[in-house]
Amino acid sequence: QLQASGGGSVQPGGSLRLSCAASGRAFSIYTLGWFRQAPGKEREFMAGISRSGASTDYAASVKGRFTISRDNAKNTVYLQMNSLKPEDTAVYYCAGGVAGGDYVFRARVQYAYWGQGTLVTVSS
Repeated sequence: QLQASGGGSVQPGGSLRLSCAASGRAFSIYTLGWFRQAPGKEREFMAGISRSGASTDYAASVKGRFTISRDNAKNTVYLQMNSLKPEDTAVYYCAGGVAGGDYVFRARVQYAYWGQGTLVTVSS
């Protein structure tokens, strides 16, 4: 089970840090990712991190502004979001998928487990 937190309202240019805590003892076998869904739009991939944390991948729209990280000892994945823009407003979801190696997944279908979502609003 995944539980996301850390969403809220922020002004353009501001920062937020999302967290996603997982229950269970097999956290380190999961590739983890963050997706977002804006009103009227499809859920889209934002960032992903491999089991060990050695590999990461980002959507072009957030690369250089967002950073994904994980702490396997705490069963938690994070998304540090800097230089936020109004177009970053969305519900953000964390997700986990079982990987056969130290890979990063980008596709929704590769993630079997999803958190409940946390709302991020960027507005002046």
